[in-house]
Amino acid sequence: MRVAGEALAREAARYASLGWMRATSGNLSIVLCRAPLRLAVTVSGLDKSELRAGDVAVVDAAGAARPVGPARRPSAEAALHARLAEAAGAQAVVHVHTIASVRAAERWPGGVELEGLEMLKALGRGADGDRVRIPVVDNSQDMTDLGDRIVALRDPRTPAILIARHGLYAWGDDLGAARRHTEAVQWLLEWALADG
Repeated sequence: MRVAGEALAREAARYASLGWMRATSGNLSIVLCRAPLRLAVTVSGLDKSELRAGDVAVVDAAGAARPVGPARRPSAEAALHARLAEAAGAQAVVHVHTIASVRAAERWPGGVELEGLEMLKALGRGADGDRVRIPVVDNSQDMTDLGDRIVALRDPRTPAILIARHGLYAWGDDLGAARRHTEAVQWLLEWALADG
């Protein structure tokens, strides 16, 4: 657990330094085990640039803290991390609040379509002849409803989704892959907004 906490704290500091986790926004997770599903998730209410290894909570498939008690409180969005871990087979999930992700979701509420860009290869997609759509889901404070819509709208070939007026979720086979997908999507969104 300490190793997971250290890795999540390092990643959170990286995203905070980019301005992608301002104030106490955003959260990260790593799958600890699959049966039963358990994730280490950054705790709620802390400045992500100052996290320490102990600033994580363990959650189950419903996003509920395990063990239950007065320990660290996970973000309400931990349930979305668990849903993505199950539905996409993700080993790590990154959620950041970037201006580009919010503006792109606002500009293209039906999804952001991209094609012919070398950066798409960082998502495991083709740079030529592969039309990529990053879905956009309307935000909700009901995590069950939001999770259902994320799972229904996500493209299994694209490891990212935008939440309208909220931010970006990206995932991968490990924390490094989730970071690569997050950075690539951010670059692609910045390009799309500048182009259009």
